[in-house]
Amino acid sequence: MKKFLSILILVSVSSICALAQEQNQDDYTFTTVKELPITLIQNQNRTSTCWCFASLSFLESELIRMGKGSYNFSEMYVVWYTWLAKADRYVRTDGNINFAPGGGFEDFLYVIKNWGLVPEEVMPGLNYGEEVHVHNEMDAVLKGYVDAVLQNPNGKLSTAWKRGFEGILDAYLGSRPQKFTWQGKEYTPKSFAASTNVNTDDYVCLTSFTHHPFYTQFALEISDNWLWSKSYNLPLDEFVSIVDHAIDNGYTVLWASDASEVGFTRKGVAVVPDAAETVRAELVKIAEKPCNEKTINQEMRQIAFDNKQTTDDHAMHIFGVAKDQNGKKFYMVKNSYGTSSGYNGIWYASQAYVSYKTTNIMVHKNAIPSAIRQKLNIK
Repeated sequence: MKKFLSILILVSVSSICALAQEQNQDDYTFTTVKELPITLIQNQNRTSTCWCFASLSFLESELIRMGKGSYNFSEMYVVWYTWLAKADRYVRTDGNINFAPGGGFEDFLYVIKNWGLVPEEVMPGLNYGEEVHVHNEMDAVLKGYVDAVLQNPNGKLSTAWKRGFEGILDAYLGSRPQKFTWQGKEYTPKSFAASTNVNTDDYVCLTSFTHHPFYTQFALEISDNWLWSKSYNLPLDEFVSIVDHAIDNGYTVLWASDASEVGFTRKGVAVVPDAAETVRAELVKIAEKPCNEKTINQEMRQIAFDNKQTTDDHAMHIFGVAKDQNGKKFYMVKNSYGTSSGYNGIWYASQAYVSYKTTNIMVHKNAIPSAIRQKLNIK
């Protein structure tokens, strides 16, 4: 088995973007202001597990920041246990939670606390005749199974239904490793997670909405928040300032956002074009080149969330700041669509887009300015 560090290298986005396709004169040209280390770009392919790819990318950057070196964690180990926990809760609540492959940021912390972590090479999760992740069949089979259990045809649940569910997960994603050897040392998943020295209590979620009081916590009302985990609520200006403060101080940001907007282009840019009367096809063209953007405020953000124009579509990983040729600020975002999309897998999201379309973020608590931490009573 090859040594892990010999197959995983850090990505220099500056060099990646230099290799991007030739651009027309009027296309975006980005100059990096600050970028933090990230690991290799992954491809979630035909799955709805962006939350896991983004979360583990974030964790890998955290370990680099902590001086622990480079890791490549198994997304499918986390997905395996998340499905199991979700099935248990789905059955216990008589189907009154969302049972789908999407998830929230607290999910990976929940798995680490309860079941640990493993390296990618120990559990790649491709146990079903594919070379890349394709979960459509598995997702449908899992949903059909738990719905059959919910019908309770025996009048009481058997002691076998969880084993049957686990058998489906094993068939598609592979069995959970109980012990494994990595870099010459034997681990269990829990001892491997412990060896990273990551304290899961150091990470907090934050958001900005007016239907709950500021400086309190609430469970964000989105279907993928099946754990009903809570986010701290802040005014928009303070919320956005945390992203800037984090990057300035060496911390990356886990980012959940609406990615179904016209301004979230497949060319690797996310903007909010100020062209309300323009038809959708023209808006796409406008968004692909430097354009005027809407000025975002708290009310606009709230209205879009309340009327379902802002939806919880996609999770990504913010790791830097750049400027376009006009000096406009953009955040550098590691996506999980592989390297053939965007700027070789990197997106550039304007500050307006992040202000408008973010549902919530996760950061290390020390990435939050001390004055805001005091308001939130985060120790």
